[in-house]
Amino acid sequence: MVEGIGPGAGALTWEKLGEGELGALGELAQACLGADGGLPLFGRTPLVRARLLQGRTLGVWHDGGLVAAVSVGTGRDPATSTGLVHPAWRGRGLGGRLLDWAGEQAGDADLLLTTESWSPGAETLFAARGFERTFAEWVLRHDLTDLPAVARPEGVSTEPVSWKNGSELFGTYSASFADRPGFAAPTAEEWLGELRDDDEYRPELSMIARGPDGAAVGFLNVIDNWIDQVGVVPGWRGRRVGAYLVASALRSLAGEKVGDAWLCVNDNNPAAALYRRLGFRDAGRRARYLRRRLSR
Repeated sequence: MVEGIGPGAGALTWEKLGEGELGALGELAQACLGADGGLPLFGRTPLVRARLLQGRTLGVWHDGGLVAAVSVGTGRDPATSTGLVHPAWRGRGLGGRLLDWAGEQAGDADLLLTTESWSPGAETLFAARGFERTFAEWVLRHDLTDLPAVARPEGVSTEPVSWKNGSELFGTYSASFADRPGFAAPTAEEWLGELRDDDEYRPELSMIARGPDGAAVGFLNVIDNWIDQVGVVPGWRGRRVGAYLVASALRSLAGEKVGDAWLCVNDNNPAAALYRRLGFRDAGRRARYLRRRLSR
């Protein structure tokens, strides 16, 4: 939490932000996560830097404490922006002023807002300013002291991921997600390259599920203590393959003395009901909002 911040009297200072303010930005992000929930990774330096130190920045200070911040990435269309207002300073118009500033920085480009710690107040403000929500996810947390029991589906076996079967892993991913609305398939090189480059990817905990004939029917990827992706090919859905993969990953994480596991699931993904039945609980939301420049 940011220490010493409250609604007392005193002038506000508006200043550009830089690397020297990363600590204050992290504390601001943690304060918002504490109040609103959301993506816990948002409180860590890499994502704080990526979201709040984009090309153009503005911070609001009171008595030496950072009470609000916004950044805008320009030079692309849409421009992107993320902003935060400390919970103790909401309802004072700061969010609206920062949002207007972001719109000015975006110029003639459309503006895409990202929020990793969604709140109803932010939704109201964005809608009032003409933004449309284009994406929303639930952030779910599982306490690993209470593990679900899911029987292995008949005829199904699992094995850890290895780079030798990387092309098969990608094929299973593509087959599992191809029928989802708006799915934009990456290339195998792009998708597998991101996994290889992620130092926290856990191939030994990630899995491919196979049917009786040895063909891949599902997969699960684990990054740190996150269940990053789960997919089941269409012909094998409804047979509890996904539930078994998730329960197996939870047991593996618990065996490493990890206290909790996390995942994100889209608002309109029916798998959310499955995850909640397996013991995941709501821990906030994250979202994206877009405003198009109608004059173009």
